[in-house]
Amino acid sequence: MKIRYLLLSALLLLLGLLPVLASVREVPSEELQPSRSQRQSTLIILKVINEYHYKKQLLDDEMSRAILNRYLGVLDPNRSFFTQGDIDRFNVVSDQLDDDLKDARLDSAFNIFRVYRQRVDERVGYALKLLDRDYDFTINESYQFNREDAPWTADAAELNELWRKKVKSDILNLKLKEKPLDEIRDTLEKRYTGIQRRTRQMDTDDVFQVFINSYTLSLEPHTSYMSPRVSENFDISMRLSLEGIGAVLSSENEYTVVQRTVAGGPAALSGQVGAGDRIVGVGQGADGEIEDVIGWRLQDVVDLIRGAKGTTVRLQLLPEDEGSAGRTKQVTLVRNQIKLEDQAARKFIITDLGGIGNLRIGVIDVPAFYRDFQGYSQGQEDFTSTTRDVRRLINELETEGVDGIVIDLRGNGGGSLVEATELTGLFIPSGPVVQVKNASGDLDIERDPDPEQVYNGPLAVLVDRHSASASEIFAGAIQDYHRGIIIGEPTFGKGTVQTLVDLGRFVRYGDKNLGRLRLTMAQFFRVNGGSTQFKGVVPDIVYPSAVQSDDQGERSLENSLPWAKIAAVNYQVEGLGPLERYRQMHQLRIKEDPGFIYLSQVEAMLKEIKAEETVSLLEKDREIEWNQREQRRKAEKNRFLTAIGLDPEPDDVDEEAERAERADPAADRDDPVARIMLNEAAHILADYIGGQTRSAMVN
Repeated sequence: MKIRYLLLSALLLLLGLLPVLASVREVPSEELQPSRSQRQSTLIILKVINEYHYKKQLLDDEMSRAILNRYLGVLDPNRSFFTQGDIDRFNVVSDQLDDDLKDARLDSAFNIFRVYRQRVDERVGYALKLLDRDYDFTINESYQFNREDAPWTADAAELNELWRKKVKSDILNLKLKEKPLDEIRDTLEKRYTGIQRRTRQMDTDDVFQVFINSYTLSLEPHTSYMSPRVSENFDISMRLSLEGIGAVLSSENEYTVVQRTVAGGPAALSGQVGAGDRIVGVGQGADGEIEDVIGWRLQDVVDLIRGAKGTTVRLQLLPEDEGSAGRTKQVTLVRNQIKLEDQAARKFIITDLGGIGNLRIGVIDVPAFYRDFQGYSQGQEDFTSTTRDVRRLINELETEGVDGIVIDLRGNGGGSLVEATELTGLFIPSGPVVQVKNASGDLDIERDPDPEQVYNGPLAVLVDRHSASASEIFAGAIQDYHRGIIIGEPTFGKGTVQTLVDLGRFVRYGDKNLGRLRLTMAQFFRVNGGSTQFKGVVPDIVYPSAVQSDDQGERSLENSLPWAKIAAVNYQVEGLGPLERYRQMHQLRIKEDPGFIYLSQVEAMLKEIKAEETVSLLEKDREIEWNQREQRRKAEKNRFLTAIGLDPEPDDVDEEAERAERADPAADRDDPVARIMLNEAAHILADYIGGQTRSAMVN
C-alpha cells in the first residue's frame, strides 16, 4: 500500500481558500530554532491527544521510529534529496523522538530540517548545471519517477545519476509537447529554483507544523495541527463562504492531486476536473502565463489558484488516465462562490430503458448533505436543507407516477450528520439511524426525529468509492433496515468524527495564540453495530468496477483506524427479502453489457498506469506509448458508443462546446458513460419490482 502524506489542507479546505504557509522572505538557517511557544504547544498537544483522541496509542520507541520515517517522507517523499548516509545519521535519534516530544525537545527535528535545506540547495545547484547539457534521446535507458518505496540512494554519486535521469526525463516531457529548447530550459530552471526558494522560505512555524503532523498522522490520517497563522487563515477562509473553484487537494510525490471536486463548484460544473487529476500548471486570467507547479508545496499551489469571485484561473492538468509522462490538458475556470443551492438535490425519471417495460423509475441525485445552519438558528421556516428538498422531490415523483426511486449518492462526500439522520427518516417509520462512540466509550444514538415515513415504495441507493461520511451513514442505515437495495461500489470508509481544539484554552497566562488541533474524537457505528470506518458500506449488489476498491478511500491511507463492531441497537427490520436472485440477474445482464465492459477496460487501464514506476528515456518509445494509450482509450470509448447505437467521437472534438454542455447540471442524464451505473441500478430495481409483483400475484 502506497503512503499518502495527506496534510491538513487536503482534508479540510477547498481549493482556492488556503493561503501560503511559508513566509515571503528567505529565512536564515540560524533562525530555524524551536520557540518557547512551540514547546508549550507540544506539551498541550500530547495532553489533548492522550486524554481525548479516539485511538489510544502509546508514544514509545515504535511510535518514535514511525514519526521519523513519516517526517523524512514528508520532507523527501520521492527520496531524491537525502542519501542513505543521511538516513543513517538521522536514525541515531529514531528511538529518541518519543522522549523528545514528552519533554518538548524539538532540536532533532529542526536539525534534520536544516540538513534537508542544505540537500535541496545542493540538488538544485546540480540540476541547473545539468540543464546546460545536450542529451541523446536515442539511448535505451529509463528513469524511475516513483521512488516512494525505493531504497535511499547509497551516496552522492548515485544521487547524481538519479538527477541526471530526472532532468533528462523532464526535458523529454516538454520536448514531446513541442516546446523549444530555450523555453524548456527556462521552465525547468524556474521549477528547480522554485523548490529551493520555497524551502528557504519555510520558517519555524512551518517546520514545527510539519514535524508535529508527522506525529499526529502516525496516529491516524485525520488528526492534524494548525499553526496560529494557519488557524487565522482558516477562519478567514470559512468567512469567504466557500469562494474559489471547489476542489480538495493533496500532495503526492511531486504532484498536487485532486482528491475530489465539490458539487456546485466551478471545477465540478466544468466536467473537466476529476478525482486523481494532477495539477501541473496554473495561469491567471484568460491569457496569463501558465506557471509550472510540479514540485511545489501544496499550500503554495493553492495560494496561486485562489482568487476573487468572477476572476479566471487556468489549470494545466495531467489527467488520472495519463501516465506520469503523459499528455496534459488545459481547463479554464471562473472562480465563484459555492452556494448551498448549487448543491441542491434534483430529480428525473427513467422511462425509456430497454428491459424495464413500462416501469417508471424516479432518480433523486443528492450531491451533498447540505444544511443552512444559520437560517435554521434564525428560525427561518424555509431554510435550505437536503431533507426538505428530497421530501419535495419524492412528492413530485409520486405525483408523476413512478414505480420506484433510486437515490444517487455517487461522489457525495458527506456533510451534515443532522441531514443524514433526517433523510434516513423519510424512508423508515422511526428508530435509530447511527451510533456515535467517543474516546471515553460513551455512546450517543442519533434517531429519526419524525415518525412520518414519507416514502415506503421500492427503493435503491446507488453509491461509489467517493461516497463518504454522511452518505455512508444514510446508505448503511437503509441497508441495516432492509429498506432498500444498496448498489454500486464499496464506499470511501470515512467513519470517524473530528473536532477543532483551540490549544490556547489550556493556557492560563501568557500567549494563548498557539494554534489548533483537528482531533479525531469519535467513531460512527451502524445500528447493526458495525462501523462505517475503513470497510465503508459494501453494497448488496457490487459492481465489477469495485475490483480496485482496496486502493481507494480510507483503505488506501496508512494508519487508518480499523473496522470495528459494537453491540447493535434495537431496530425494526423491513421486509426487503432475499436478494440473491436479483444479484444473479444483474451478473448475467452485465456479462455482455457494452457499458460495463467499457468500465472494466477503463479500470484495467488505470490499474496499469498506477502500477507504473519507471518511464523510458527513448524519445521514440515515449511517443509510441503516448499514441498507443490515446488510441486505445479512444477505441474502447468508440466501441462502447457504437455498441449502444451512438456515433463514435470525432477526432476534432470542440472542447468549448463540450465544456458548455458539461456545465449544465442535467447533462449527465444524457451522458452515456455517466448513465452506465445508473441505468443498471434502474434495471436492478425494476427486477425487484417485477419480482414483488409476481410474488403478490401468486399469493
